[in-house]
Amino acid sequence: MNYRHAFHAGNFADVLKHLVLTRVLVHLRAKDKPFRAIDTHAGLGFYDLTADEAGRTGEWRDGWGRLDSPFPEAVEALLGPYRAAVAAVQERHGADTYPGSPALIREFLRPTDQGVFVELHPADAEILRARFNQDSLSKVMHRDGWTALNALIPPPERRGLVLIDPPYEERGEIDRLGAHLLKAVRKWPTGIYL
Repeated sequence: MNYRHAFHAGNFADVLKHLVLTRVLVHLRAKDKPFRAIDTHAGLGFYDLTADEAGRTGEWRDGWGRLDSPFPEAVEALLGPYRAAVAAVQERHGADTYPGSPALIREFLRPTDQGVFVELHPADAEILRARFNQDSLSKVMHRDGWTALNALIPPPERRGLVLIDPPYEERGEIDRLGAHLLKAVRKWPTGIYL
């Protein structure tokens, strides 16, 4: 595995993905019923934007770095939950921290909800486990995300989302995504897939 998300954390694609993710989480929280959020390719959970990896590419400057200035009121209303979740993570881990999907998901979980974060890279899975296995709201699994997807759906809560964002470093990854997504939708047709 060559892909390391620390080089790309907070870039424009990450910001777009995380903005959509937070909007879906807000939607799921609108009902009292519990939900489960599954991240099939979770990474480290959060990243230091002052670290060597982020500094080498500087990609975050064209993503998270462009959100310094306020936008028109309607846009800020859409960004609000995302900005609040990032701020909460930064308050706990430092102003130069950018949350990955697990950290954002964790911010939206209520006591009845569950987050499941799957990571194949052994070192990253250990770091993720240390960061997110402190309570019953989240569970980290060291396993292939595609295998885990099939095993984890449908969840007992019957409501929720699956975030699928592989590194796309293997040949045929787009075809694999299509095949696994079709299988997942057949198995859990009411799930939300990102």
